[in-house]
Amino acid sequence: MKPKIARLSATEEALEVIWELEKKYGHLMFYQAGGCCEGTQPQCFEKGGFFPRMNDAMIGTINGHEFWIDRDLFEYWQYSHFTLDVTDGFGPGGFSLETPLGKTFKVIYTLFTPEELNNLQPVKRSE
Repeated sequence: MKPKIARLSATEEALEVIWELEKKYGHLMFYQAGGCCEGTQPQCFEKGGFFPRMNDAMIGTINGHEFWIDRDLFEYWQYSHFTLDVTDGFGPGGFSLETPLGKTFKVIYTLFTPEELNNLQPVKRSE
């Protein structure tokens, strides 16, 4: 049996920022909302600093940190692999932990092939 295909990965640049945030804040979590004010960029919080809504989707972990997605946004992007990246700039709302570093996380989407869609890791839903 083939190993399940991950829905999430991170670039080396994103991992470097995450390691820096881990040193300062400890356990982290990511949440990608689908709303207007917070945009659709992923935001990084201290673990427990944000609570996913009922039926939001946790698509994987990065360095052991959960990556949650708004339930409606996931319905739209469920056929895509998420690669967490980072760029210079000021993110949505300024609430994400990387903002004081002059960085903002972003996601690069890649559509899964039909074969990959049949072998994806399952998502966890919040209750």
